[in-house]
Amino acid sequence: MTNLKDIKNRIKSVESTKKITRAMKMVAAAKVKKAENTVKASRPFTAELNNMFRKLLNSVGSYSASTLKIKSAVDNYPELLQTREVKTVGLLVISSNKGLAGAYNANIVRKTVNKIEEYNAKGIKTILFIVGQKGISSLKRKCAQLNTEIAKTYLGVANNPSGEGAKIIVEDMAEYFVSGKIDKIEIMTTRFKNMMSYFVEEWEVLPLQTPENVKEKLHDNVIDPLMEFEPDMHNILQKVVPMYITNIIYQALLEAQASELASRMTAMSAATTNAEKMIQTLSVEYNKSRQFAITQEIIEVVSGSNSQMK
Repeated sequence: MTNLKDIKNRIKSVESTKKITRAMKMVAAAKVKKAENTVKASRPFTAELNNMFRKLLNSVGSYSASTLKIKSAVDNYPELLQTREVKTVGLLVISSNKGLAGAYNANIVRKTVNKIEEYNAKGIKTILFIVGQKGISSLKRKCAQLNTEIAKTYLGVANNPSGEGAKIIVEDMAEYFVSGKIDKIEIMTTRFKNMMSYFVEEWEVLPLQTPENVKEKLHDNVIDPLMEFEPDMHNILQKVVPMYITNIIYQALLEAQASELASRMTAMSAATTNAEKMIQTLSVEYNKSRQFAITQEIIEVVSGSNSQMK
């Protein structure tokens, strides 16, 4: 039989683990509700901004950067709207800084690797922009094997998604896009569904997927008479395009954070349940071993007494 002291130590160890997993579950449960409310509150704004942006593009004629004051790459909206032959794709991969979230980070990394391999098969190069320490550490080991490189990494924004954090990412990726280092921008993120599930998704950011009828109007200089522009349409578009791209990345960060917390809460709940079952199993084993030891001692005492009587 197993040593009683060893079983007792294992029970104490599992009980300690159970306390940790239960605490992590409670923390994640408290945070995920707030994250869920934030995601659901931001979705209508994102949808309306997308609709407004499409209508704005539908009302603007041909555009040029010659009359614009451009301080950074993100201000050069005519270049951001350009569609060109795709030779290099910039992938923004959104992971978390912490583990113990079930298969959350593994799913993101697996989807990213599959996407890179898909582009490699087409002869298209990929450059990575990674949010979160888990994505950085996992993909850094695979870079040489996948023939890709990590251009930028972001840690703080993984724990605390914000408009300012999203703006920093947009400025970096816009600079790569405008300079011609990348010809397309995609996001590898998760779509939060509920407390129990999420989906790994890829979002296309640049070039903008403009409908065919809008493209025709852009070239024909057709302007919607219901829209008026102050000071002029191009200065407005110069403000709206960065806002539109930033909001897409901000929404992706919010969706990812809610998905991560939900995954962690589910994983820690399962870990706590497993710890309880293990404690029960070990307790039964401890009682059996203890009973066996007591019975063995009684047998030895009786045997010794019988031998003395003889």
